[in-house]
Amino acid sequence: MDGAALSVTVISDLGDISPGDWDACANSGGGLPAIDPFTTHRFLRALEQSRSVGVGTGWEPRHLLVHRGSDLIAVAPLYAKSHSQGEYIFDHAFAQAYMRSGGRYYPKLQLAVPFTPATGRRFLCRAGHEAEGTAAILQAMAQLAAENRLSSAHVTFCTQDEATRGAEHGFLHRVTEQFHWENAGYTDFDGFLAALSSRKRKTIRKERATAQSFGGTIRHLTGDDLRPEHWDAFWGFYQDTGARKWGTPYLTRRFFDLVQDHMRDDVLLVLAERDGRAVAGALNFIGRDTLYGRYWGCVEDHPCLHFELCYYQAMDFAITKGLARVEAGAQGTHKLARGYLPSQIHSLHFFPESGFHKAVARYLREERSAIDYEMRALSEYAPFRKDT
Repeated sequence: MDGAALSVTVISDLGDISPGDWDACANSGGGLPAIDPFTTHRFLRALEQSRSVGVGTGWEPRHLLVHRGSDLIAVAPLYAKSHSQGEYIFDHAFAQAYMRSGGRYYPKLQLAVPFTPATGRRFLCRAGHEAEGTAAILQAMAQLAAENRLSSAHVTFCTQDEATRGAEHGFLHRVTEQFHWENAGYTDFDGFLAALSSRKRKTIRKERATAQSFGGTIRHLTGDDLRPEHWDAFWGFYQDTGARKWGTPYLTRRFFDLVQDHMRDDVLLVLAERDGRAVAGALNFIGRDTLYGRYWGCVEDHPCLHFELCYYQAMDFAITKGLARVEAGAQGTHKLARGYLPSQIHSLHFFPESGFHKAVARYLREERSAIDYEMRALSEYAPFRKDT
């Protein structure tokens, strides 16, 4: 099939492609844990089946399938967006400038995992087809934006290699930052603490002792240990946090039921229980080399319990399982003192209107300098001993 022509099709429902075909591109090599749980068919399909995305949500699926002849060689989770919510690579300045110039910014195209600020492959290509698959997806996005008179096309939380390839095809490479914890081969949590300065080591030990004195127990739940009642409790946590942060939670209750049915082996739920009742919890997804912290919530306030469930318990789990890192979500300079260091986040942006494209390119060059400076400055405040 090497001489067969490439073709790109658009589907609006992941039910139109089998899990095996999608995951052959998304999860090269197969097996559990998935390379990236968020780009699997089961995760993206759960968003659709639960109506967390779809008509009326501002995230309408327009997934791309790339074939060479009859062979599927690449896929991409693409959405038509009518707002900029749930993305975490903020483009509000672009939107305001575009609309001030007389244009209509929405709808736009977004190649992303909805509501998920976690780095991973976005151009999901079968092994050996990375270059042609990526090029076909980028060309299709640019063509769809131009032909439909859309303001822009974006690829968020892609890998650095993907960002480099995208820039070669005329997309603008943007760099922002998050805070990630790297596992330097620690054998246990004390091994991590030994790498810190004395003052920071004492602070973390004090925080953990304070958190663990909340009057209950902390449990790790994954796989068949997860039960429907655990999701009932977590739904309450999620609603509380979502209402306070975003106004309206992005995910529906049905989504968590589908995770229980199809993804419980991909999940680590850390629950704090007191007097037979779950009072706080942190939801993580398990990748092949990374633990992804996603949601936290509580119905009782206890000092330092947030740090314990979201950060320290995640680090404990990663050390035990030999995972390379923990990504604990967007923003949060408070993570720095707890061993989470500044890390580059990559995205790609394309504007069919050439004048606006050039203006954003100038903005991104200046922003990149500011981000580089900030990351260097923040790294000076890392808690690690200077000799480590």
